[in-house]
Amino acid sequence: MRSEYDFSHSRKNPYVKQLKRQITIRLDATAVDYFKQMAAELGMPYQNLINLFLRDCAAHKRRPTIQWPEKPPKRPAGRQLK
Repeated sequence: MRSEYDFSHSRKNPYVKQLKRQITIRLDATAVDYFKQMAAELGMPYQNLINLFLRDCAAHKRRPTIQWPEKPPKRPAGRQLK
């Protein structure tokens, strides 16, 4: 190993924009178990599988269909529950 290296002719990494970014995300246990099981079947890390799935969704501009539960009816003002 050299004591010094010459980087005067080096260039920036052209793939720097493609590098992964570490984030914190909260997923429920069912989703994590699903991807862990599928990843084990495919022989790959589950985090890579989740990344591939999300990247595919972004590339194809897929949007989830979300159905929120209906809100309960509002109680009249001033009325107390027993």
